[in-house]
Amino acid sequence: MAELYFEDFVPGSVFDLGTTVVDEAEMVAFSRRFDPQPFHLDRAAGDRVFGGLAASGWFTASLWMRAYVDHLLSRSASLGSPGGDEIAWPAPVFAGDELRSAMEVLEARVSRSRPSLGLITLLGTSRRTSDERLVYRSRFTGMVEVRNPAPAP
Repeated sequence: MAELYFEDFVPGSVFDLGTTVVDEAEMVAFSRRFDPQPFHLDRAAGDRVFGGLAASGWFTASLWMRAYVDHLLSRSASLGSPGGDEIAWPAPVFAGDELRSAMEVLEARVSRSRPSLGLITLLGTSRRTSDERLVYRSRFTGMVEVRNPAPAP
């Protein structure tokens, strides 16, 4: 049963999504399957490029997504997402890093054609807790059910 609806996603709100410690075996297994670039698989190559064996940015994105589902999305009346317009991993992530993730509501509006649907612009971020360096950022649209929709025009 959903406890969070469109009305609960107020612009300026920031939701803490908790922390995740990067597991090296998971990081390498992901890269081996989905992003087999040398600096994600070979320590020497990672050292040359990033100063250590670095996680795939897509792996970092998947860690954020898991935190988002576990701490917020699973409690919401989410209706999916049509996509986004930004994804970035501005700093490398290494095994053993602890990442703190968050989700900020940038904008929110009710759909004109479907008043039972709210559209929210979201900013997802993850920061390494040891130095607060931003390691992941995404901007996307979430669709969430409106708790008390107005009648359709």
